[in-house]
Amino acid sequence: MHKLGRGSRDKVQQFMTITGASEKVALQALKASDWHLEGAFDFFYSQPQISVTNSRHLEDLYNRYKEPDVDMIMVEGVSQFCTDLQVDPQDIVMLVISWHMKASTMCEFTRQEFIGGLQSIGVDSIEKLREKLPSLRAEIKDDHKFREIYNFAFAWAREKGQKSLALDTALGMWQLLFAERHWPLIDHWCQFLQVRHNKAISRDTWSQLLEFVKVLLLILPFFLGKYARKQVLYSCLSDGWL
Repeated sequence: MHKLGRGSRDKVQQFMTITGASEKVALQALKASDWHLEGAFDFFYSQPQISVTNSRHLEDLYNRYKEPDVDMIMVEGVSQFCTDLQVDPQDIVMLVISWHMKASTMCEFTRQEFIGGLQSIGVDSIEKLREKLPSLRAEIKDDHKFREIYNFAFAWAREKGQKSLALDTALGMWQLLFAERHWPLIDHWCQFLQVRHNKAISRDTWSQLLEFVKVLLLILPFFLGKYARKQVLYSCLSDGWL
């Protein structure tokens, strides 16, 4: 802020005092309104994605969960995080939160991932994040966000240093993801992989499944009964989809 003129600095300070926003958000709003305070206030309050978070609160929250000798949140910290949120670690909302944090590895958060993710969600306390859980879960129902979360999950769940996703891990992730989308053949799909495939899942296979599911959902209504639908699935897969 030292590069700004005194008048601009005063406006930034006034904006921060009134709204409680960070300097970064204040600058964004003022620049968008050509440095008119009233316009900046209008811009700020009309943008739901610009949320007020307290950086000190976020640092304190991160320090609560990080390892004592490593600047990172590991398994124990994530477990305590889930306990404080009152959610099961295997709840899909933890995948959604990890997606917001752009976490690179399951059950781990760097300082940047954790704090940046909570800022993007617009919260700076466990209580505020707990209040957001219903809306975070609802993001799975949005087709565009589901696709992003689905594609994110592959690298997130993958073992470090591996190009493919272990079959057992992939099956668990698919069960979790498609339970929310009510795909009726998820159990048959997992059974097929265990019997016929029985090896790690490549990124291509992971990504293509979404398109495969779309096609199946279009044709399955023409086949009545679980047995007929199972046969359609197995026929498609046996014809070389994998």
